[in-house]
Amino acid sequence: MTTNLDPVAISVFVFFFALVTILGFVASRWRAPKTMEHIDEWGLGGRNFGTWITWFLVGGDFYTAYTIIAVPALVYAVGAYGFFALPYTIVVYPFVFMVMPLLWKRAKDNGYVTAGDVVFGQYGSRGLELAVALTGVIATMPYIALQLVGMATVLQALGLTGELPLAVAFIILALYTYSAGLRAPALIAFVKDIMIYIVVITAVALIPSKLGGYANVFASADAAFQAKGSGSLLLGGNQYVAYATLALGSALAAFMYPHTLTGIFASNSGNTIRKNAVMLPAYTLLLGLLALLGYMGHAAHLNVSSPNQVVPALFQTLFPSWFAGFAFAAIAIGALVPAAVMSIGASNLFTRNFWKAYVNPNATDAGEAKVAKITSLVVKIGALLVIAFLPTQFALDLQLLGGIWILQTLPALVFGLYSKWFRAPGLLAGWLVGFFGGTYLVWINGLKPLQAISLGGAPFTVYIGLLALAANIVVAVIVNLVTVPARKAA
Repeated sequence: MTTNLDPVAISVFVFFFALVTILGFVASRWRAPKTMEHIDEWGLGGRNFGTWITWFLVGGDFYTAYTIIAVPALVYAVGAYGFFALPYTIVVYPFVFMVMPLLWKRAKDNGYVTAGDVVFGQYGSRGLELAVALTGVIATMPYIALQLVGMATVLQALGLTGELPLAVAFIILALYTYSAGLRAPALIAFVKDIMIYIVVITAVALIPSKLGGYANVFASADAAFQAKGSGSLLLGGNQYVAYATLALGSALAAFMYPHTLTGIFASNSGNTIRKNAVMLPAYTLLLGLLALLGYMGHAAHLNVSSPNQVVPALFQTLFPSWFAGFAFAAIAIGALVPAAVMSIGASNLFTRNFWKAYVNPNATDAGEAKVAKITSLVVKIGALLVIAFLPTQFALDLQLLGGIWILQTLPALVFGLYSKWFRAPGLLAGWLVGFFGGTYLVWINGLKPLQAISLGGAPFTVYIGLLALAANIVVAVIVNLVTVPARKAA
């Protein structure tokens, strides 16, 4: 893939990046409240986002720059197995439809801002609250770093090497997020998603015509997989369970992350969330089309050193410079929206469930907002340092762990919406087993998220996140059964 400076592509890229930068700063005046010195206004947009804003915002932080780069890269590398992202982004929306309006109502009625707030309100346990909050922050950090990986990939394709362009982009992001809070990514998401739709629809419509049609695309990909002896257009017999459990586990984890919950809590009604659960699968269609770019990379006979370079290389090779610049701008902006929401979600957790809980219980609304703003800057700097001083692989490995970790907060966050039977000691014990047991399994498997299991027949592999969640729930039930009679006797 060429890394020579392309003045036309860079000019188009800079134009659109400047456009969203202006929008980011304008956002502080968009639907301006009486004051931004309140965490509800800065961190949740006043809890007043309607159907369309929520659709763009949740879609914007769910389908990220790294997704746009990584899903086609995975399909390019392993074939059909890389399509697990499609069923999980279908399965997740019935879960959203049923669960998230209840969670939104609990948060709205009680003024909760984070998952930690909900858990403390339900169980009155600072320990369980802290476990949920820490898990959210730890799982989010590598996710933000991966947005930088996606942006760095397109900057490299433009010939802009080194850390400086990336640092400048995220300094700009930090400044307008600091001033406008959640309103900034919400407003930018409109532009970002429209650009992404244009790029993907244009790509899947025109690239195959340049490569001899879809028949040749699939034939070329099949030949490439056979030549290297791995990957396939179809799942192998030993991949079915791994594929299904990875899709289910990813779906259950997706809306446990602080950034997706922030989008939910910022909605103006439970009905808005239900409408979005119906409408958001449109992004899944987009993701399916996007994944096909991985197969097209084989048909185009690209010369890339990493699968992550497939999407940028396709646009550089098959489109004029101005459209490549437009596509790269869309991907880079696709990093800004989720990174902003992720940093806001993490800073909300730190402010409400650590700072206010342990450092300054009497913090005013303005004090909370100030701490959240400062924390959001620290989170972005931390993500930049991860990319600058650690190999990219560490960020990717940590993100795989992040999905397993965040899944362990589901029992504490969701079960209390339907039943008061569970108690904090059981849920905390379950979290400990799931969190550390899942981490151990990933470690002994070479930082891979799958565990081989043999039940007397042919061995199969299962997503570790689901195994850890099952252990989490079993331990929570057992501890609850043991402690409930003791409490009654007392």
